[in-house]
Amino acid sequence: MKIVIIGGVAGGATAAARLRRLDEKAEIVLLERGEHISFANCGLPYFIGGEIKEEAKLLLQTPKGFGERYQVDVRILHEVTAIDRKLKQLTVKNLKEESEFALSYDKLLLATGAAPRELQLAGIDRESVFTLRNVADAKRIKAFIENKQGLRALVIGGGSIGIEMTENLSKAGVEVTLTESSPQILPQLDPELAAVATRELERNQVKIHLGASVDQIDKHKIDMVILSAGTTPDTALAKAAGLDLSNSGAIVVDDTMRTSDPDIYAVGDAVQIEHFVLHSPMTGGLAGPANKQGRIAADNITGNKSHYKASQTSAVVRVFDLTVATTGINEKQAKANGLNYDKIYLLPNNHASYFPDFCQLIIKVLYDRDSQLLLGAQVLGKEGADKRCDVFATAQRAGMKAAELADIDLCYAPPYGSAKDPINMAGYVMENLITGKVKQFHWHDVDSLPRDGSVTLLDTRSPQEYAAGHIKGFVNLPLQELHQRYGELDINKPVYITCAVGMRGYLACRILMQHGFDCYNLAGGYKLLFEIGAYSSLEFTQ
Repeated sequence: MKIVIIGGVAGGATAAARLRRLDEKAEIVLLERGEHISFANCGLPYFIGGEIKEEAKLLLQTPKGFGERYQVDVRILHEVTAIDRKLKQLTVKNLKEESEFALSYDKLLLATGAAPRELQLAGIDRESVFTLRNVADAKRIKAFIENKQGLRALVIGGGSIGIEMTENLSKAGVEVTLTESSPQILPQLDPELAAVATRELERNQVKIHLGASVDQIDKHKIDMVILSAGTTPDTALAKAAGLDLSNSGAIVVDDTMRTSDPDIYAVGDAVQIEHFVLHSPMTGGLAGPANKQGRIAADNITGNKSHYKASQTSAVVRVFDLTVATTGINEKQAKANGLNYDKIYLLPNNHASYFPDFCQLIIKVLYDRDSQLLLGAQVLGKEGADKRCDVFATAQRAGMKAAELADIDLCYAPPYGSAKDPINMAGYVMENLITGKVKQFHWHDVDSLPRDGSVTLLDTRSPQEYAAGHIKGFVNLPLQELHQRYGELDINKPVYITCAVGMRGYLACRILMQHGFDCYNLAGGYKLLFEIGAYSSLEFTQ
């Protein structure tokens, strides 16, 4: 059997290696139009920023080494220009020799990836305007900024790649302005948590323009431009060959990664897959799914049944000192899809607070009110955010219900976590809500609460904490005094309670509910409002 793979990197190279492990006799040809078949494309921004010092570190496998190890006919600088499905033949252009030839196949695998989204801008053709797709792009950017002082860069697009480029250019001494056409950066986050990441950029002297589009590139105001306004599936070959494409232009595949042609498979950023939570079509731009799909395609090409089981879109990005990790869906998606969901916020420490150098996490978890299954999680913090999000992703994949997070047995020692890990705490909070032990209100409800005396607004922190800053209209009644003073409150009025992060508010609610009060605890507490920048709701001591 002759198997031809178009494209390397995560999907194509993984498939080639898996194919050889499964079939020693197969003839495998890998065609790549670039110079490299297996490189760390996720590491490219960090090579530009200088954290990855050597270009060689980005090259996971050389064409020669890969070919020898797996006995694959690797041909770099070879571009496929046409697919003849009837003849099962490719038209291939040798870019180095500028020659063209035909190549037959029995099975074909497309791993063509995605291309940067095209923008119609005046001045976009200048040499100082860059995209980042491969090692050659990274080398051009790095060469442009090296040994130059006072460079000004414009990064267009506030997704993960735009944020990574912003951070790394800044670390390389470039003055960066970031523009994003939507009202927030990092679309995987909900707006209130995106605001936390935005402030981290601003703390590092990045200028940010949200809800702003760029029409023209002015070389007098900026020295270089990075185009990172998203990607589109690179499916021109598939379209010309008549393969079924989605409305978004992605290649339609089944869960074996087979296209509408039974002898052609496709993987990676170019294909349409299923969303694990929404069960709806989506395209992905992540290396993890591409690797899995390459393996699954190889299995099925060689007759070993294997199925791709949808994507949770788990992802992590570093924003200077802040780690931003996500899995599943966010609240914007839950609302758009009409889901009956609830949400919680927690602000726990990453490890035991008595151990040095602890830091605060911000966690938001969504779950389905009916099934109680996890819908998604967003975790932000300096340390420990990624590992907590990985646990949420694992629990979600396993079909665990929200309250079952309380039962997960996680590693604990003071440098690494707490006896009640933030994952367990999330389970406790959701169990309390589901069983009616507490009711909650949210940061976006605060300003609409009546201040006319028809409800009671309590802040259960210490007088010192309250004096330093509090939510407008809330009066101070410390938790330690509540047992003795609850009789001062009007039992006929609903009580809205806050504290620092929600724990003391929960305890206050339990006290008052058992005395007949109708109580609501502010999810995430005062600190959440402060961290997300809801300063208009707060009063501070001058």
